[in-house]
Formats: sequence, C-alpha cells, structure tokens
Amino acid sequence: MPLPTSSTPPPPLVPNDPRVRHLEARVADGIVYHYMLAEPPLRGPRKSDPPPTIVLLHGWPDLGVTWRYQVPFLVELGYRVIIPDMLGYGQTSKPHDPAEYAFKKIAAHIKALVLHVFSGDTTTTTTTKTTKTTTAVPRIVLGGHDWGGFAAWRVAMWQPEMVAAIFSLTVHYNAPTRTYLDLETVARAVPTLRYHIQLAGPHVEAVVDRSTDNLRGFLNGIYGGALPASGSGVGGFRVDSPSFESDLRKVGPARLMSPEWMDHYVSEFSRGGFRGPLNWYRTRQHNWEDESVFANAPRPFVFAVPSLVVMAEHDPALPPKQADRTDRWFAPGMLRKEILMGVGHWVLWEKPDE
Repeated sequence: MPLPTSSTPPPPLVPNDPRVRHLEARVADGIVYHYMLAEPPLRGPRKSDPPPTIVLLHGWPDLGVTWRYQVPFLVELGYRVIIPDMLGYGQTSKPHDPAEYAFKKIAAHIKALVLHVFSGDTTTTTTTKTTKTTTAVPRIVLGGHDWGGFAAWRVAMWQPEMVAAIFSLTVHYNAPTRTYLDLETVARAVPTLRYHIQLAGPHVEAVVDRSTDNLRGFLNGIYGGALPASGSGVGGFRVDSPSFESDLRKVGPARLMSPEWMDHYVSEFSRGGFRGPLNWYRTRQHNWEDESVFANAPRPFVFAVPSLVVMAEHDPALPPKQADRTDRWFAPGMLRKEILMGVGHWVLWEKPDE
C-alpha cells in the first residue's frame, strides 16, 4: 500500500464529522454495537472486492473517536476503517453483568461486527445477521489501545482465522495463567496497577455517576487536568484518596483534549453512566475460566501473524519494561517492539504523526 503523496497529514476527525458514517450492528442477542465506518474514496460498501480493512478498539475511559487522528490517515492510505464504541461505552449496549464483558464474548462481538460490515449491509442501522454463515471469514488488521489493546490480543486468540496482523498501543501481550490471580495478587506483583482494585470496586462508579460535574472533573483529570498547586506539588486526583469526590470539582481543564471534545465525551458518558466502562475491571475471574483452554493446552498459544506493540516512555501504569520477555509468545520474526519517546499513556493524541 503506497504512502500518501502529500507530506501534510489530513485533519483529524471532529465531532459529527461527515467523513465517517455512524452505524449500528446487532452482534448478539440483546447486544448492539455503535460503530463508525470510514472508507476510501470511490470504494462503496457494496463492492465485490472490498478495500483492506482495519478494526480499531479503544480503551478506558474512551470512545471510538479516540482514533480521530489515525482514521483519516488510514483512509488516505486506502484502508476501510471500522471503529466501534466498545461494550459499555457511548451508544453501544451496556450490560449490567460484568460476565458479559469477558474477552471471549468481546471477541465474538468483534467477529460479528466484521461479518456485518463485510456483508455489505451497512445502509441501515440494525441487522440480525448473527447466525451461522457459510461465507469465508474476512481477514483484517486489528489494533487497540489500553483495554482495547488487551482485547485485540484476545480477539486474535479466540478468532485467529480473522486476524491477518495485529498492533497494540501501550499494552503488551499477557499470556493466560493456569493459576487464578486476583487483583490484590496482581497489584502486589505490579504496583503500578493497584488502581485497578479501586476501579473494580463500587466507590468510583458511585462518585462519578453522582453528577455531571463529577463526571466532567473525572474525565478532565484522566486526560491531563491538574489539581491546583499545593504543598505536595501539582497533579491529578487519586481514586483511593479520601478527598476523591471534592478533588473532582477542583481539577483544571484537560490538557490533552479540547473543550469541544470534552463536551462530546461528557455527553456520551452521560448516556449510561460509568458501570459499563468499569465492568472491564471486573472480569478477571470470568476471563481466567474461559482462558483455561489456552493455559492448560499442551503447547502455549503463539502468534503467527505480524505483530507490533508500541509502549510509551512516560506511561506511569504501563512502563515499557513490562514488554520485556514477550518474544517467546510469538513465532520467530513476528513481533516488533517500539517505544515512543517523550509521551505518556495517551499516545494517540500526544504524538499522532508518529
């Protein structure tokens, strides 16, 4: 695929951007995904030979539009891009039960979404095309960030016939374990992930959902907003702090997001509250049970497709060293590891041109 001839990248998406279509697909009983579809010029959705397709999965707490810088560039390269709001987010269904967010089910959802788009039935907003089909499973490039990166690795494991190549931003591959590791155990081994314990509990959900102001303050803090200077310096809130709720009302504007995009995020997250997004942190037991077929297999799962992991130099929760010693889970020559220097967790926005 040739690179664009222009040295200037296309402008990023804006809210309600006409360069993408907003559609829906019923991927399972009672589960509907909202997704954006972006297509290269002169290649309609019903062409018999569709363009190469990339599926992009976002993380927490985010939306499909997190890929706003990357989508126009990929379209200019000639790719069709499918960008869902993941389960629990935006206009996608928001099941109450954390078991519905297990990776095995998420992988089935993504496969159903891909089959829906490849069927050409994207002129309407709903479909019931989730039954068995004799159509060959299409091949896609799959990418993700944060929880979307973790999900991308698992989609490639549960649906290997569908994934031709894979990339993950800030999240390296973690192999299934034979022994169950609860969040306390994980936090002792990897202290930078201790916040997972608070996010899996009820307190953060209750506080953030209490008011729109709390929601806005939480999102501002997540996206680089800071508390006023104090004797201990300037920084964002801590979810395990006794002053967590009052701190939300003091957080300054997001450093990484424009006011226009913040208004959009607040509106989308107001649709169903924070339980859906936080349910992703409540799936360890469900995933461990499902993934026992991999953990207890005679041979470990090995990725046999081109794979890329990009870590961020200044990501406090997921430092680059966590990607060390992951080559053993990939066939020879299949894994490429990169470190993006000078950026934190939100690599998609901090250095979009790279």
